[in-house]
Amino acid sequence: MPTTEFAVVTEGLTKHFGDLVAVDHVDLEIPTGTVAALLGPNGAGKTTMVRMLATLARPTSGSGRVCGHDIVEEPDAVRAALALTGQFAALEPNLTPRENLILIARLRGHGRQAATRIVDELVDRFDIGEFAGTPIKSVSGGQRRRADLAASLVTEPQLLVLDEPTTGLDPRSRQVVWSTVRELVARGVTVVLTTQYLEEADQLADRVVVMDHGRAVATGTPGQLKAQIGDHRVDVVATDEAGFAHLAQVLEARFRCSFDPERRTVSIPAPGEAADLLAVTQVVATIGVSVEEVALRRPTLDDTFLALTGEPTEGNPMDELRMEVPA
Repeated sequence: MPTTEFAVVTEGLTKHFGDLVAVDHVDLEIPTGTVAALLGPNGAGKTTMVRMLATLARPTSGSGRVCGHDIVEEPDAVRAALALTGQFAALEPNLTPRENLILIARLRGHGRQAATRIVDELVDRFDIGEFAGTPIKSVSGGQRRRADLAASLVTEPQLLVLDEPTTGLDPRSRQVVWSTVRELVARGVTVVLTTQYLEEADQLADRVVVMDHGRAVATGTPGQLKAQIGDHRVDVVATDEAGFAHLAQVLEARFRCSFDPERRTVSIPAPGEAADLLAVTQVVATIGVSVEEVALRRPTLDDTFLALTGEPTEGNPMDELRMEVPA
């Protein structure tokens, strides 16, 4: 198959549903052999973007190319180049996972022996063996999701589009999906995924596109997006409201602070990182107020997402370095 510098290119891609503008003049360039994550609150336009790239929805205006093919003028070529796993399993419910996979492999042109070999590899990769002989309608949501992901890889695509691929999966199954994505990218496959898990984007994505109200409001590497919201900070969390009030008064006199009374937290910018953590810890130790923690917080994609869209996402623990406060 032909290769191009960019697996996905869109210019002013727009989709209207009546008066609703679901996607609003989005420009994208996704290099071949990379992972791009689309992040955004519900209704931001992520799934509509995916559907247009997969030729399942026709753009109202603008243009898009997938693996060098126009998504409007060459839909068959686009479909031949990509595989899509949507939010809902596209499997025959009365067939077992193995039967579904064999059926898809045969429909994709593989002979009986080749289809069996491919399916055996996928059953092993996605840990499907324990329910491979159970009808899809009788397996759990997470098991159905794993079978659906396996189905999208019966034939290795140039572009793999994953719409919230690990929703409903347990942590072990999520790691299997992450490992599979990394293996595919190492072989030159491009991956576009939407996700509600910020950790997932941070772990996998070379490029993150933050969408809000149909627009791409920020694009960059995870590190570049985190840098937009500033430096590290030291958070001091008081045990009770009275302690918070006293902490706030004392710390404000020594440092530039921000306050979150609801969480009883005083935050201090920490451009010096560990040095600032030590300085704040020493001051807190002299106050005599009971605190739950003093922690150095690093900016996360969750912070970035909230700053750019004003919407919280599925929570992920912040990367942090804690320091014990001397008694």
